[in-house]
Amino acid sequence: MTQAARVAILGAESSGKSTLAAALAIRYDTVWVPEYLREFVETEKRVPFEHEQCGIARCQMERERAAAGCARAVLFCDTTPFMTAIYSQVYWGRVDAQLAALDAVHGYPLTLVAAPDGPWVPDGLQRDSAAMRLAVHQAVIDKLERRAIGYTLVSGSLEQRIAQAGQALDRLLPRQENNR
Repeated sequence: MTQAARVAILGAESSGKSTLAAALAIRYDTVWVPEYLREFVETEKRVPFEHEQCGIARCQMERERAAAGCARAVLFCDTTPFMTAIYSQVYWGRVDAQLAALDAVHGYPLTLVAAPDGPWVPDGLQRDSAAMRLAVHQAVIDKLERRAIGYTLVSGSLEQRIAQAGQALDRLLPRQENNR
């Protein structure tokens, strides 16, 4: 049995990562890994402190490993330690060494970046502003380019994003898995 290809879905707050991950999982008859940070914020009723960032990234990775056993040809990952490190840098001006080590390993054969082109929707605790969303988006792009990580920017409606992601997935997945 071959291991599922992992697809990182990155992007700023309120850019449609979760919606895209769920839709792609349905389209490709597989599973996706929801963003643990959202669960953390809902459960704790607050945003994380700096010292909790690494634990959040570790939990995200553990859930990703667990989901990999249930995934078919592809596993969609709604965020990775890459984004946790971005937010650490944005909010605290630094990334601790343990989180940086997790972030350094970006073993995803495909990275999708959700463009911040839809309406910004506040959700109370987790989202700051449309301006912050744009700043984080630029930080994501800059970091991907600095680290020479290839990515596909997906934009527009959900249907357009699915089509754009599908084109990138066509190059990644074996032919028989793509005929969906």
